[in-house]
Amino acid sequence: MQTEPVAPMLEMRCISKRFPGVMANDSVDFTVLPGTVHSLLGENGAGKSTLMKILYGLCRQDSGSIHFEGKEVDISSPSKAISHGIGMIHQHFMLVPTLTVAENVALGLGGRYGISDMRPIKKRLSEVSERYGLKVNHDALIWQLAVGERQRAEILKALYRDVKLLILDEPTAVLTRNEVDDLFVTLRQLTADGKGLILISHKLHEVIALSDEITVLRDGKVSGHTRPKETTRDQLAQLMVGRPVSFTREVASVGIGDVKLAIKDLIVRGDRETVTVNNLSLQVRGGEIVGVAGVSGNGQRELAEAIFGLRPNESGEICINGVRVVKPSPKAIRACGLAYVPEERMRDGVIADFTVTENLMLVDYDSESFATKGFLKLRAFQQRCAELVKNFAVKTATLESKTRQLSGGNIQKLVIAREFSSGADTLVVAQPTRGVDIGASEYIHEQLLLRRRNGSAILLISEDLDEVIALSDRILVILGGRIVGEVSRQDVNVQQLGLWMSGVHDQVSA
Repeated sequence: MQTEPVAPMLEMRCISKRFPGVMANDSVDFTVLPGTVHSLLGENGAGKSTLMKILYGLCRQDSGSIHFEGKEVDISSPSKAISHGIGMIHQHFMLVPTLTVAENVALGLGGRYGISDMRPIKKRLSEVSERYGLKVNHDALIWQLAVGERQRAEILKALYRDVKLLILDEPTAVLTRNEVDDLFVTLRQLTADGKGLILISHKLHEVIALSDEITVLRDGKVSGHTRPKETTRDQLAQLMVGRPVSFTREVASVGIGDVKLAIKDLIVRGDRETVTVNNLSLQVRGGEIVGVAGVSGNGQRELAEAIFGLRPNESGEICINGVRVVKPSPKAIRACGLAYVPEERMRDGVIADFTVTENLMLVDYDSESFATKGFLKLRAFQQRCAELVKNFAVKTATLESKTRQLSGGNIQKLVIAREFSSGADTLVVAQPTRGVDIGASEYIHEQLLLRRRNGSAILLISEDLDEVIALSDRILVILGGRIVGEVSRQDVNVQQLGLWMSGVHDQVSA
């Protein structure tokens, strides 16, 4: 007996959107069936986020139409999208930092509940948390949460409603492998209930594991449509970037130099005044990448901020290039020769309303090369920024474009261009490829290895275990603010790393 074809839940027909100097979407067709996961792939700047912003009412298409559940719809705002049953989890958190998790959920509910009475919201939120295994303190202020916890809050905010179609923009970027597995169970429960899911992800193995359909965008156009059983990771990567992509890293042996970064007995308190970095010591030498692996919320963010002088340390020593920093501040740390790539590019890496030029010059604006007697050398500024944009492959319409107009991966490359070109020979790099596409990740890894070959000392803090293993000469595992394990590249045992990260010791020899 032949089954009748299932009617699409969503049809986006011939969607086009142009920004100044950029054709973001060029006659894009995109369809989602109920009870399926349709993944949207592409490099940063390929048009994925723009297409989904159009669907969610955050911007308007120039031409084309949207049909939802068989009817043409006009989605002029997120509230209109929500009224149709369309929800979205954003790559960059859409949460109010000074409100609690529950209060953020209440804000999104419009007039149905008032913040004065949070009891029904907290009750429902607890039920959703329990059902989907997303643990987060509903009474915690957003700014107090680690990045992974904030991501869980964002997911809860979307799942709180009975959505029909859910857009997930890089939902696993800050989750551990176990958390990703749990999330996939949740997503499969949603599709089993007949809900449609749109997954934007750069993690090809996740896309292949979870998807029913895959559409690839390149330069605003559909470059391919396929299914997991009909493709491979290499083929998807080539559809994304238009050339073969290498998934392996050649890490050549280099001479190890003197200690450039030394941390001894460091104690740091977190936002809740509890000790988050507990008597931690480590060293990084020139020509060496030392990776710090661990589950989100175990002191990684506080460690990086304390090293760069953004967070006071209660006790301990920080030495950079043989100089003990008595009163750490970003300016003092930079003067000692250390550069910093923060884990949250939009919060700590750039000023969104500044231009590309202004963000690139935030570090060097007062140097002799770019200022004389308090006056800026604008021509030198522009020439320098043009070189950085070209050398670090930052895609931007112009140097005067607002940084918020760039894609996430290009903002990350902008931050890396500024920090890596600062002349510093010691680097602290946190989550360098979070939410970044395959091509940009490949490029960023090449830049890290180039700095290593040139004798820089690099402390790499990443929750992507594959990234840490691929790049690091030594791997340190952090748990509860302490270093609980260390292993060299040649002795890496993934099972042992996992046991250390989960707090289980001495069950497997490294």
